[in-house]
Amino acid sequence: MASFWSLWIIILTSITFVAMVWVLFANRKREQQPTDKTTGHEYDGIQEYDNPLPAWWFYMFVITIVWGAAYLVIYPGMGNFPGILGWTQIEQHDREVAAADEKFRAMRDRYMALPVEEIAGDPAVRKMGMRMFSNNCAQCHGADAKGSYGFPNLTDGDWIFGGTPDAIKASITQGRQAAMPAWGTVIGDQGVEEVTAYVMSINGREADEAKVAAGEKHYQTYCAACHAADATGNPALGSPNLKNGIWLYGGNIEQVAHSIRAGRNGVMPAHENLLSEDKIHILTAYVYGLNQ
Repeated sequence: MASFWSLWIIILTSITFVAMVWVLFANRKREQQPTDKTTGHEYDGIQEYDNPLPAWWFYMFVITIVWGAAYLVIYPGMGNFPGILGWTQIEQHDREVAAADEKFRAMRDRYMALPVEEIAGDPAVRKMGMRMFSNNCAQCHGADAKGSYGFPNLTDGDWIFGGTPDAIKASITQGRQAAMPAWGTVIGDQGVEEVTAYVMSINGREADEAKVAAGEKHYQTYCAACHAADATGNPALGSPNLKNGIWLYGGNIEQVAHSIRAGRNGVMPAHENLLSEDKIHILTAYVYGLNQ
């Protein structure tokens, strides 16, 4: 924190503290006032009498003031002054995390030594993995891991980058960058309609036969390199299967046409700097187990 702002906080805190003490003692009355003397305030027939605070109430204020002053001396609260204990929330957090890691390290090392397929059904692994998923993955993939528009369903057995334990672990560790290029400027609006008709047809949907035939030619020219000649996709490239009726960005005509025309760019963030290797192993087992 800059010295100016540190001094600003110290001055404001000190002024506020002194003002509270002054208000408390300046308005203290030691003697009981005549029973007929009021403050002049009246509401709904109720009058406010001008009597001093009860002693216990006054001394509670004094105790809180003393406690507050002691806190500002012991702990940080006055700008850059660290407090006589030198305590910081970062150090406490790191200390507690280290203690937790040490406590559970033996258990995690035991699971780390076992393959994902073997521990995926372990109730303890499922419980730990579910908590990790809720903290790190549910924001995108949903609490039930069934995804949403633009975020894959992790329970349906359809994997854009592969569903083996190694592939899932790689996705979690290193993240993924999916890139569907925009073809609108290459094949034009008519070409987009024709490729859309072809994609609809290979999913058993009705489409104009002439457009389907033309769209298949476009597909083999521009799309087969990624999605394969039979449109079943290529996990090595992150190219989805276009024949199974599972759509990341929606499967109606308008949505498919938009994907072809404008392209899509999906990002799965890397977690290697957020989760330790053993935690990623357990999380991989949890995700893998969602399909078993």
